[in-house]
Amino acid sequence: MRSAYRAAPLVLLTSVVLAGCSPASGDTGSADPKGASRAGSSGTAAGGGSSAGSIPVGAGPRTRYTVQEQPAAGSCHYRYKKGEPLPDPKCTPGATSPAVTQANLSSTICREGGYTKGIRPPVSVTSKEKRLNAASYGYEGSLSDAEYDHLISLQLGGDPNDPRNLWVQPPDPGHKPGTGVNNLKDPVETKLHTAVCDGRVTLTAAQRAIATDWTTALESLGLG
Repeated sequence: MRSAYRAAPLVLLTSVVLAGCSPASGDTGSADPKGASRAGSSGTAAGGGSSAGSIPVGAGPRTRYTVQEQPAAGSCHYRYKKGEPLPDPKCTPGATSPAVTQANLSSTICREGGYTKGIRPPVSVTSKEKRLNAASYGYEGSLSDAEYDHLISLQLGGDPNDPRNLWVQPPDPGHKPGTGVNNLKDPVETKLHTAVCDGRVTLTAAQRAIATDWTTALESLGLG
């Protein structure tokens, strides 16, 4: 009886060790029908995604901006919903600015006189990034008809120059070539901004909705 009593903890310990070596059912991630993994990564370099349920935080407004490294050419792939372009979540998950919080809305994005003009990177920087990002996405259309877009717009507290928050957005379906940038995402951004400043939705909810899918952001927040 004494030897059997001593052996029991050893068997139990062995079982615990073996159980700890088995992968958890939720750790492997899964692919959607188009092959994009649902499991996020924590990457901080160009093209790094965000962990599940979170949005990366960028450096915020700078007094001097420099051209940011972009994802490798051809490594990013557009998605489309009813013809409308969406970015590759692995390359462009969005990134927020640490300078904008729910507590300081009245002195940042909701202040009178505007906020975005003073923090926007200069064209000398973004024009170079735009060409590089077009190569990242394999975009071969006219750059004058495509917008170098902040996925989380500046008026929603998006980071001004984090490569995870910028993508070359192709024109909408039916766009007439040569007529410049004109897309349906811009009105969505404005309506979300108004809702945040009116207190109808939180800043975080608006940021998450537009980063997830700008085409359904308003509907998902009951603003559609």
